[in-house]
Amino acid sequence: MLNTGKLAGRTIFISGASRGIGKAIALKCARDGANVVIAAKTAEPHPKLPGTIYTAAEEIEAAGGKCLPCIVDIRFEDQVQSAVEQAVQKFGGIDVLVNNASAISLTGTLETPMKRYDLMNGINARGTYLVSQKCLPYLKGGKNPHILNISPPLNMQPHWFKGHVAYTMAKYGMSMCVLGMAEEFRHDGIAVNALWPQTAISTAAMDMLAGVDAQKQCRKPDIMADAAYVVLTRDSKSYTGNFAIDEDVLKEEGVQDMDQYACVPGHPLMPDFFLDITAEELNKGLPQATAAGGASQGTAGGPAKTFEVINSLVSEEILNSVKGVFQFNLTGADEGTWHLDLKNAPGGGGAGEVSSGKPDVLMTMDSEDFVKMFAGEMQPTQAFMSGKLRIKGDLAMAIKLEKLMGQLKSKL
Repeated sequence: MLNTGKLAGRTIFISGASRGIGKAIALKCARDGANVVIAAKTAEPHPKLPGTIYTAAEEIEAAGGKCLPCIVDIRFEDQVQSAVEQAVQKFGGIDVLVNNASAISLTGTLETPMKRYDLMNGINARGTYLVSQKCLPYLKGGKNPHILNISPPLNMQPHWFKGHVAYTMAKYGMSMCVLGMAEEFRHDGIAVNALWPQTAISTAAMDMLAGVDAQKQCRKPDIMADAAYVVLTRDSKSYTGNFAIDEDVLKEEGVQDMDQYACVPGHPLMPDFFLDITAEELNKGLPQATAAGGASQGTAGGPAKTFEVINSLVSEEILNSVKGVFQFNLTGADEGTWHLDLKNAPGGGGAGEVSSGKPDVLMTMDSEDFVKMFAGEMQPTQAFMSGKLRIKGDLAMAIKLEKLMGQLKSKL
């Protein structure tokens, strides 16, 4: 998606732009010659996440833009107010606001401390509201003014709430800002829209959530940057109140080659949260992981056969690699509880709960989906993100099990 120069000289205020989608949008705007204000917390390098506001600023200026990096925790009104005032003083106003900053914890009600609840709601819902409130007086005088929230359509299907009620509430708070503010500021000519990816996006946060191996099921942040650019260059008076999907926006502009955005072109992709599209629908036409030549050993025999095959493959190498104990609460046709010990020699599993102590990871899912998952016919990360798999406990340990499934699927 080529730049058109429409954002040249305009001032773009972006929260959380030191890495990931926010930085990709900032760089896209910079290539037009835009003024970019980065409002983010990362002033010092993070031990696990790359990039700071200063390294991002260097990239933005190298791309052709001007940049003002501001250390801002958007939970605090005085810090937001200060950053907005600095932006106006340096660039003369604000034309576009991108509310990108977000916090995520995919934990159930009993596993979500109030401190984590407050963090998510403080950044996602309250932070978006606060930054919008402080920018709006200047947006009223801006050129083709836009607010763009990186948030999903308001999908009220219960499975998007169960398992992570707090996160969904916080993320939907961003989307409710779109719903209300689009109407509130329609007569001021300020567009307020949401943009959300069709697929999972490869970012450092995604790596922490689902593991580096999940990258091959993702698209690059560039697709969100290109789609955001399209939205932000549309007429603010006529394009407002929309919950847009990145792929749809680009197709409307004539972009048909979505494979250019894939981390691994041709590889099946993982749908993002809050969208009802299935992995099968999303990847229609792509070669599937399993051939149509009949069911695998694990699928044909149900959970019992799956565990029989797993037990035959457990080795000292696997125990040393995983070092975890898992329990599976299965529903559906083969309802029951199963366990898998990949920590204590000789390892292995079978029917019943973990015999001693608590499992490191508790997984709840349909029995048919369970055997498909171990047979490689369903990606665990996709099952988790679509609500088919619920995980309690050590998420990093669950990721280790996903890697093990990749080794086992050829034999199941």
